Amino acid sequence: MSKGRVLVKSPRVQNIGFKLFLLNLAGESNLAGFQARNIGTDCVEVLYEGSDQEIREFMEKVKEFSPREAEVSSIEFKEYDGPVKRIEVFRSEFTTIQLGKIVEIGLEMSKQDNSLSKQDSMLDKQDGMLGKLDQMLEKQDLMLEKQDAVLRRQDQMLEKQDTMIEKIDGLGAKVDNLGVKIDGLREDLKSMFDRRLTTLERDVALIKNRLGIA
Repeated sequence: MSKGRVLVKSPRVQNIGFKLFLLNLAGESNLAGFQARNIGTDCVEVLYEGSDQEIREFMEKVKEFSPREAEVSSIEFKEYDGPVKRIEVFRSEFTTIQLGKIVEIGLEMSKQDNSLSKQDSMLDKQDGMLGKLDQMLEKQDLMLEKQDAVLRRQDQMLEKQDTMIEKIDGLGAKVDNLGVKIDGLREDLKSMFDRRLTTLERDVALIKNRLGIA
């Protein structure tokens, strides 16, 4: 059994399934040992173990294939004589880690769903408040229209009152004129009665004189 180490460099190696992709290549090549880890953000280190033929097949596949999102800039194969995990062990550990990430993502999505539900509830409440505000504004508009109608009626009443006052003033003037006329008529009657009384007194005096009545 032989061992080796390969460094695959790319501007992006995280969150694109690079380690899983290399694990599948190792499985297709029937390698007995395999383990992989990210070094920084631009390099994946792979340790592998297998027969010479299995290693040559794996090396050819690494050179030829890569994840769709990856842009491999360099591949360096190096000698290695240290420990390498059994591929089944690494696959189990890797699967457990990925499942943990999936659970974390699911929990985060659940939180986001709860947050979205709360936001939807808040939006519904806001819509309800806006609906009530619209109703209040409509009622205010109706009240303003009624107030306008009341003011118009008051204006009409004031106009009628002004007309009545003018008529009353006119009637008062007529009454005053009538009073003046009555006063004038009274003076005429008094003058006429005075003249008749004077004439009557004169006639009585003449009669007395003729009758010799002192």
